[in-house]
Amino acid sequence: MPKKRLQYICESCGATAIKWTGQCPSCGEWNTLVETVVEPQREPALARSLAPGSRPQRLPDIRSDQFQRLPVTIGELARVLGGGLVPGSVALIGGEPGIGKSTLLLQASARLAGEIGPVLYVSAEESVHQIKMRADRLGLQQPDLYLVAEVSLDQIVAHVEQLHPRLVVVDSIQAIAADELESPAGSVSQVKACATTLLRLAKSNGVPFFLVGHVTKAGAIAGPKVLEHIVDTVLYLEGDRFHAYRLLRSVKNRFGSTNEVGVFEMTEEGMVEVANPSAAFLAERMPNAAGSAIAVTMEGTRPLLVEIQALSSTTSFGLPRRTANGVDFNRLLLLVAVLSKRVGLRLFDQDIFVNVVGGLRINEPAADLATALAIASSLQNLPLPGDLVAVGEIGLSGELRTVSHLARRLAEAAKLGFGRCLVPASPRPLREVPAGLEALPARSLAEALAIATGKEAFSSKH
Repeated sequence: MPKKRLQYICESCGATAIKWTGQCPSCGEWNTLVETVVEPQREPALARSLAPGSRPQRLPDIRSDQFQRLPVTIGELARVLGGGLVPGSVALIGGEPGIGKSTLLLQASARLAGEIGPVLYVSAEESVHQIKMRADRLGLQQPDLYLVAEVSLDQIVAHVEQLHPRLVVVDSIQAIAADELESPAGSVSQVKACATTLLRLAKSNGVPFFLVGHVTKAGAIAGPKVLEHIVDTVLYLEGDRFHAYRLLRSVKNRFGSTNEVGVFEMTEEGMVEVANPSAAFLAERMPNAAGSAIAVTMEGTRPLLVEIQALSSTTSFGLPRRTANGVDFNRLLLLVAVLSKRVGLRLFDQDIFVNVVGGLRINEPAADLATALAIASSLQNLPLPGDLVAVGEIGLSGELRTVSHLARRLAEAAKLGFGRCLVPASPRPLREVPAGLEALPARSLAEALAIATGKEAFSSKH
């Protein structure tokens, strides 16, 4: 039998190396190589008989009418999952420590236990008494919710086969280990072996699984990437721990739409779903404050109205600062360059700070126009109209480019009472503009600034 050997796997890109180095030779990240024990491969055994599910079947002979999702009463969770839990599916949820993963899954387990039957909650990092204390704090008293503290994969499989639950939650996958492997829990070989075994258990018994995954310092689920390829659904719980709102984002879903988002609020009663996120994000907004603009972003299929704040201040040093919170830093540098070069604003001696209210992070370029408006408003100390929202991507020439799902964005803005919306000019006329909302087309950033401020020429003097 071949001997065991050591290899080093990068947590960032998954590249392998035969010896440890400070920098990954593939992706260039530092201190990401992790020592892993490679187990010897066993000789494959000859299959004596084929299982019914492994035999080739004709496509017309396969029935799909018996497919039915398990209902999930937490609306935001059901939205992200694609409408409910698919029997035999495996969902992986990751997020930073303390963001609320265990709280959300404990609440979901208690609700589902009262609706579909027994639910097994496996904790590999906490005792059952600690989970009981959290359940008491959240007011959860569900007799069909079973708790067990276990780190052995074989014992977890035995509990599932004995209890026959309708749902299994494993918290977390990096803390359990297979007894036949000598590598420590959390290593790549252990994580892959445990996830593969639980996946086969879920598919063979038709039981959905929720797996909690640790994240690396870069924010990605530790593995590396091997877990995301094995499971059916990958969810990320995002948010700032100093803010109350949390976003549950779907980045992979074999049974539903990807990039879907559910919004929750962390309260003393646990994770509470937010039915109208746009109204919640704008609840503390000051309409007549300089440096504030409203952007309409798309999170999956849901339009969200968020407030973008900017502060421009004369620098005390030779090199001005650029600080971005909630927006991409490189995108902020691009917008500052366009405002300086194409519009003529004097920003070379200004410290610029941009913040997205509510702890959200915006990745799409449709928020470019609102960000640029907020920076210009702060520079001029000139408040923007309180009933104005902005949608549009800014190009390097200062032109405004069209964005997707414009009709949904306009409908969301009209529903919240906004009267005007700055949009990129298009050769085709705008259709489906909601009643009570006026669409203001603009071809360039300079023209949009003139419309927003009511000035024919937007000056850089302040």
